[in-house]
Amino acid sequence: MEMPSSRAHPEDSTELVPSDNSTPHREDLSSKIKEQKIVVDELSNLKKNRKVYKQQQNSNIFFLADRTEMLSESKNTLDELKKEYQEIENLEKTKIKKSSS
Repeated sequence: MEMPSSRAHPEDSTELVPSDNSTPHREDLSSKIKEQKIVVDELSNLKKNRKVYKQQQNSNIFFLADRTEMLSESKNTLDELKKEYQEIENLEKTKIKKSSS
């Protein structure tokens, strides 16, 4: 199971992203959110005795991982993705309000 790598958040940058670039980014985030929801759901529904493997980043090597730890990480990742998506939506709503004024 591959976990998204940590990356710079939009709030880390002082540069504003043009609106034509934010839509593809928002669609990409939406896709990642759907994928992460599936991961969380699958991990939540696993039997207690099932083994879970985590893929080594940039590799085809998998390591045995703790199911509850993976579930927790996946939920945190989902929360971060949702937060980032919400920030983009709020930014776009603000731009729309400013342009209509």
